[in-house]
Amino acid sequence: MHDNFGPKNFDRVEKFINEFPKAIPLAIELRNKDWFQNTAEAERLYKLMETKKKTNIIVDTAGRRDMLHMRLTTPKAFIRYVGANHESDYSRLDDWLKRIKKWRGEGLQELYFFVHQNVEKESPLLSAYFIKKLNKAFELDIQIPKTLDGK
Repeated sequence: MHDNFGPKNFDRVEKFINEFPKAIPLAIELRNKDWFQNTAEAERLYKLMETKKKTNIIVDTAGRRDMLHMRLTTPKAFIRYVGANHESDYSRLDDWLKRIKKWRGEGLQELYFFVHQNVEKESPLLSAYFIKKLNKAFELDIQIPKTLDGK
């Protein structure tokens, strides 16, 4: 949702969730800081999403730490990771690996991890780094992205 879509619009979120086809999975990203700064509003939203089995998207953006709430409303995690085209992107991804291990031990069943950054040509490099770490940590065989020249 757009950044100006705050808790005053709770009834609209509730209506949308209630009317959304139950057979189609739904994940919602809320960006307005008031959803996360007001504990009562956040709990009200999380309870709705948990009851209706809808996934809230967690956003990790270097400049917006308020959206990094770490609350799962379903046994699925959907993380939108926004790199800063800085070496700290890699240590932030390492931190995510630790968090995912913890969540997996607590019952996490599915993970959707979307990587992008300002200079998008670097996104495959971050993705490749993270996938290698995921493959090793969880004995997976996720294909690592290649650049157009096949590297």
